[in-house]
Amino acid sequence: MAALLRWLVRLGSLAVALTVGVVLVAWYIGARSIPDYDADWTVPGLTAPVEIVRNTSAVPHVFGETDADVFYGLGFAHAQDRLWQMLMMRRTAQGRLSELFGEPTLQIDDLLRRLDVYQLATESVEALDPETVAVLQAYADGVNAWLRLIGEEALGRGAPELFLFTPGIAPWRPADSVAVTFMMALQLADHHEEEVLRARALLALDDPERLRDLMPDAPGDGTAELAALPDWETLFSTAPPRHAASLSPPRHPLHPNAAGRGRAGASNAFAATPSRAAASGALLANDPHLGLTAPSIWYLARLELSTGGVIGATIPGMPVILAGRSERLAWGVTSAYLDDIDLYVEELNPDDPTQYRTPEGWAAFRTDRRVIEVAGGQPVTITRRWTENGPVIPGTHYDIGAVTPPGHVMSMAWTALTPENTSIQTGLRLMRAGTIEEGLAAGEDFVAPAQNLMLASADGRIAMQVVGHMPWRLNAHQTQARLPSPGWIADNRWQGVTQYFANPTFLDPESGILGNTNNKMVDRDFPLHVSFHWGDTQRITRLTRLMEARDVHTRDSFIEAQLDTVSAAARNILPLVARDLWFTGETAAAGTPERRRQRALELLADWNGEMNEHLPEPLIYAAWMRELQQRLIRDEIGPLAEDFQTVEPIFIERVFRDIGGASAWCDVAPSTAEETCTDIARLALDDALQWLEERYGTDVESWRWGAAHEARHDHQVLGGTRLFSWIVNIRQPTSGGDFTLNRAATPGTMPDPFLNTNAAGYRGVYDFADPDSSVFVIATGQSGNPLSRHYDDLGELWRRGEYIPMTLDPALARAGNIGITTLTPRE
Repeated sequence: MAALLRWLVRLGSLAVALTVGVVLVAWYIGARSIPDYDADWTVPGLTAPVEIVRNTSAVPHVFGETDADVFYGLGFAHAQDRLWQMLMMRRTAQGRLSELFGEPTLQIDDLLRRLDVYQLATESVEALDPETVAVLQAYADGVNAWLRLIGEEALGRGAPELFLFTPGIAPWRPADSVAVTFMMALQLADHHEEEVLRARALLALDDPERLRDLMPDAPGDGTAELAALPDWETLFSTAPPRHAASLSPPRHPLHPNAAGRGRAGASNAFAATPSRAAASGALLANDPHLGLTAPSIWYLARLELSTGGVIGATIPGMPVILAGRSERLAWGVTSAYLDDIDLYVEELNPDDPTQYRTPEGWAAFRTDRRVIEVAGGQPVTITRRWTENGPVIPGTHYDIGAVTPPGHVMSMAWTALTPENTSIQTGLRLMRAGTIEEGLAAGEDFVAPAQNLMLASADGRIAMQVVGHMPWRLNAHQTQARLPSPGWIADNRWQGVTQYFANPTFLDPESGILGNTNNKMVDRDFPLHVSFHWGDTQRITRLTRLMEARDVHTRDSFIEAQLDTVSAAARNILPLVARDLWFTGETAAAGTPERRRQRALELLADWNGEMNEHLPEPLIYAAWMRELQQRLIRDEIGPLAEDFQTVEPIFIERVFRDIGGASAWCDVAPSTAEETCTDIARLALDDALQWLEERYGTDVESWRWGAAHEARHDHQVLGGTRLFSWIVNIRQPTSGGDFTLNRAATPGTMPDPFLNTNAAGYRGVYDFADPDSSVFVIATGQSGNPLSRHYDDLGELWRRGEYIPMTLDPALARAGNIGITTLTPRE
């Protein structure tokens, strides 16, 4: 027995030793991919030496003799720190993810191949001016220089993920950078999903007028009169079934629209003229909101160009400061929510399914076939089809099949789908612009995704311009692009795009303040309406209040606004919902549901709407509103309620104010009794409290919003694996919510409905009174290597609402640097 025990101990020790050895070897191999920031390299393609000075936060400051050399250096730095991210972005655009990941990514490849994104990006290079092409080529040369050194110097394959997946890595090309702009456009597009959901809701509702409650138009003074939505039978002879279930499979984290409807993109941008600034210099703040990932999609960089230094946020793969500043101009972006997508129902020829109906009669689809290679499976051949309106999208994407009548298919018209997409030129022109006029002119090259470009200049001017192509629709369009429309009706078809001057412009306002939170910014009649679907109706009220609360602003007051966690929605709808429940009823015995409800209402009565991670009130409020909305709609629209998990404050406000008879939602359709809104509010609160008690215990005061509202920065490939998730994923309890300026949007879906999955991955505040006091930060770290200390070192600053300096002073960049990479031209 003793001998057996000794052998077991020896075997156990050996197993432990082998495990430790394997871990250490894996760690060593993975760590080889961490670049040496203090290295000298001899590389081809430069005209003079380039220095990449990384400050203490690993932000590269790139210096060179020519602009081409500087962009070469940026490409080199991007590839050093974010090679895997760049390769995945390119492979997604090419529709080639399944070659690595097999069937789970087949849906993404199918979509991207049908949109033909990479081919359009390749053709768009020909539409760029020679200067832009030269910049893209210099950037590509820098990326390729690092790829070459990885092979020559055995630098760990460039990213630890490439030890697990071993694709052939083609050289970077200018078209690859253009393809990244297409991918950003797709990520920020969601009008097609709104059209589909609106159609599904219209089919499900007994009273079509109730759609104005469920999917309300943004309120505002002087709202244009909207045409009534047509009945489906008016448009088509046949209709899909009512309450049609979702036909689309769950989306892979690499899907451009992985976050789902309502998460296409959000952001805040606001600016002040010197008349509204304490230090007499223009101010600008910007924080774009996208899905949280590890690493962040954003990467900080500074470039020293011939026109001066520029610094701000880039996306690896593009040689562009998308949001940032120079010595003379600052710029930021918010999603404009311009309606640049239409879905068309195309009727098939019953005698020949290779044809579809047009205004002139039947026409043949343009078709071709593509093969998608699938790791671990058989290749999949798809037949792509195009109509005069655009590519045909199968019903398995975006739930399109749920609203496609029998004998029809759906096509998509989208401004981004052009072989002349010159959007990347706008970013390059902005970096060299020195005046408001030059900044506005730069926007003319922009195609998609439509953005609000916020500008502030050193001479004290501010402006906001909608950039991006706006479809030219006819007044007679049958659905005003709010629903899929018949593609064979000439009045529904685009006539091209409008000219740039038709896009809304706001210049040097008398108030001295400009701001946008994806809110409705103009009220114009269709078809120059910009949109019926806006990204915000709540945050703008809070921003307006904060901007009006001070006669003059400072950098710190702009930071305070950017980090504000007071929910305008909570302040608006909570008094409506709880008005007949607060301070009513007799005292209940301890431990009873009635007593629990009373205590929750007491806490909410004293709450100011701050979505603070340390408080129980935000959690009670969020759970209550979620349960309330589900109780209001589930009896009316059935399974479709699953697509309305995120709370819509305007809907709840309409119901509890009984706007247009909206209180009818409170009466449960199948029941014989007539329920009131107070009844439903009480039942929903009890539902919410029961769920919270089961999840977080019986002590209401001990519940914490941060416990449920955890920011999840997940690795898009390895984040879902048990073996690697603990290394590659980043978790942080956070404040904020769906309707706070410090936006931290939630998915609403079980089992974790209140996770923070969509937030300000980049924050920047620029002050022209003291430009070097400007600050910025990203949500993770600069490195994409999970073994690097710079993988998540900025994340805790971001969580706490802190920033790092944003200086263009070369001396400050070099002071205390963590390394200077010198690139010397090869003879």
